[in-house]
Amino acid sequence: MLDLQVIDDPAAATAALEPMRGRLLSELVVPASAATLATRVGLTRQKVNYYLHGLEAHGLVRLAEERKWGGLTERLLVATAASYVVSPSALGPVAADPNREIDRLSASYLIALGARVVREVGDLVRRAKETGKPLATLAVDTEVRFRSATDRAAFSKELAEAITKLVSKYHDESAPGGRAHRLVVVAHPLPQKSNPKKSDPKEPS
Repeated sequence: MLDLQVIDDPAAATAALEPMRGRLLSELVVPASAATLATRVGLTRQKVNYYLHGLEAHGLVRLAEERKWGGLTERLLVATAASYVVSPSALGPVAADPNREIDRLSASYLIALGARVVREVGDLVRRAKETGKPLATLAVDTEVRFRSATDRAAFSKELAEAITKLVSKYHDESAPGGRAHRLVVVAHPLPQKSNPKKSDPKEPS
């Protein structure tokens, strides 16, 4: 089972986003039969089989095991991944694209960049799996709390200068056998906690 699978087929995305099929996917983190799932979700085995056939047809679940019970064969299915992400590719021409005319200082541009990361890396993962080759990636995720907007601006300036310096040092347009990599650095405020406890002096106002 994959940790995460990127769905780029529109029909597969539609299947995964259907509420009951999504519920069945979450139940299939471990192998289970249609009869077992029917008991868990409160549907008939025939109805569960209908949903499972759709998921299996789109490569979202696979056969894990077959058990013989007298003259019957029980099929145990399992999800192909622990979790799923729908690629913007599934939306076709209306998918977010940072190459379109978007204000580069806007939140919309940041979201479009994130969508492109999902689309490009999802495609790279699929190709790496097909060829059996490893995929080298880098991800850095951290938090920084600024004292003021002035500090935030200073940090942004220093970060941009540091990245520019590093890129200038290692970038070689004409290196034989070299491969271009995409570097994206983003920053956004963390979502605030809902219903903060006013009595807690540590909670920001």
